[in-house]
Amino acid sequence: MKLAILDAKTLGDDIDLNIFRDFGYIEIYPITKTKEETIERVKDKNIVITNKVIIDKDVMDNAPYLKLICVAATGYNNVDINYAKQKGIAVTNVAGYSTNSVVQHTFAMLFYLLENLRYYDDYVKSGEYSKSPIFTHLDRPFWELNGKTWGVIGLGTIGKKVAQVAESFGCDVIYYSTSGKNLDQAYPHKGLDELLSISDIVSIHAPLNEYTKNLITYDKIKLMKKTAILLNLGRGGIVNERDLAKALDEGLIAAAGLDVLEKEPIDPDNPLLFIKNKDRLLITPHIAWTSIEARQTLVKEIYLNIEAFIRGKQRNRVC
Repeated sequence: MKLAILDAKTLGDDIDLNIFRDFGYIEIYPITKTKEETIERVKDKNIVITNKVIIDKDVMDNAPYLKLICVAATGYNNVDINYAKQKGIAVTNVAGYSTNSVVQHTFAMLFYLLENLRYYDDYVKSGEYSKSPIFTHLDRPFWELNGKTWGVIGLGTIGKKVAQVAESFGCDVIYYSTSGKNLDQAYPHKGLDELLSISDIVSIHAPLNEYTKNLITYDKIKLMKKTAILLNLGRGGIVNERDLAKALDEGLIAAAGLDVLEKEPIDPDNPLLFIKNKDRLLITPHIAWTSIEARQTLVKEIYLNIEAFIRGKQRNRVC
């Protein structure tokens, strides 16, 4: 067997990929940037592991030995699934590996924003606290989660876990189903406008599709409380970034946290980079899924997918 990992850097330098040598000869590429590189690196391989590298018709037509594409993620939109079916090429993905990591990051972002942690850390380290006549500092008040309303947009596996943790802090949880089909849940379902208007925290854990693209616009943010916090840990494109920048500058909401953006890496001219009050916004570079444990689980699951394929069994098959 000949294998290739096309974008190993997305899995991290601290994760051992040598386990895949169990299946034969392997070439590991930190980054694959162009279609030409992709075609060249896939053309003689039996198995390919990819996270974000696009495997389309052209790549598959130039890979006569390709039998299995392993997507190192849950979403598989970077692979032309229909054409893979036509070519008899199996595709696998990995689901659920990052749930705990994303949930943890959701609350890390929330508390950073809610309790103004950057401000208070800077206040102490700048030397201002040492000059204070009193032992505390109350310039940036924050509120407790207990008794507040947490609105979840997208109550899938991650959304449910976020809801459970929010409940443990005493929140009243409500949710909005982006498809309108996920209605048999333990929490009250609300229309989007109602959810936005009554929630103290809104967290997004939905995929990007026809139901969610540009879901949160300026007009929707205007419905929210001025004290509310918006978190997007679903996909970029769900929140209109230009509208969010405007809303933050106008103080329509207290703060926003984003782990995902419409274009990644971020464009240098993205309006979010130029908002007036940067304390109102936290952006992390798509890291919510990347705990050490999550990435270790991801690699192990890919290994098991390959092992099952070789044995003629189906495991996490997309097609």
